[in-house]
Amino acid sequence: MKVLCFSDLHRDQDAARELVKMSAQADLVIGAGDFANQHQGLADTLDILSDIQLPTCLVPGNGETFEELRDAASGWLSAVVMHGDGQTMKTTAGSIEIWGVGGGIPVTPFGAWSYDFDEERAAEMLADCPLGGILVVHSPPIDTVDHDSSGRIRGSQSIRDCVERCVPKLVVCGHIHSDWGKQVRVGNSLVVNAGPRGTIIDVDG
Repeated sequence: MKVLCFSDLHRDQDAARELVKMSAQADLVIGAGDFANQHQGLADTLDILSDIQLPTCLVPGNGETFEELRDAASGWLSAVVMHGDGQTMKTTAGSIEIWGVGGGIPVTPFGAWSYDFDEERAAEMLADCPLGGILVVHSPPIDTVDHDSSGRIRGSQSIRDCVERCVPKLVVCGHIHSDWGKQVRVGNSLVVNAGPRGTIIDVDG
C-alpha cells in the first residue's frame, strides 16, 4: 500500500496542487494537520485537496480545531477527519486500521490561539489506538523527528508511549518544521515528519 503523507500546508496552495498530482501514485492519503494559519484560511488548501478522490485521513493541527477542519472538509467526500478516534480505511490495495489525534501536544508556548492538549488528555485520546495500524498525529513522539531549530526536543511523551505500546506500522506527524522530511524508527514503527512537500511511504497492508 502506497501512502501519501503530508503536513503543515499553512495555506500553501502551490504545495496543495503538487500533492494532488502526487496522489496519482498513492492508494491512501494522510494529512497530519495545520492546513490553516491561526484558524484562518482553511479553504485555501482544502478546496484544492478535495480533488483527491482516494481514501484520505486528516487530523487537525494546532492552527485549526477539529470542528473547523471537519466543517471545512465536509464537501470532500473521500476524506475522514479524525481526532481521538479511528476506523478501518479501505483502499484498492487493501484495508488498514488508522487512529488519529490532532492538536499541539504537549501544550505549545504559542498562546490562546493554539489548539493544544496536555499529555494526560492526549493519553486518553490515544488509549484505544489499535495494534499494528497507522497512527496519525500532528505532534511527533518525543525524541524522534521533533527537534526545533535550536535542537530542543518538542515532542509528546504520551504519543511515544502509544507508539511503543501499539507498534503501528507507520506514524505520520508534522508540527516541528525544522524536522520536516525526516524519518526515524521507534522499534518496528516508522515515524515520518511529513512536511508540506509530501512523501510516499510503502506500508504492508
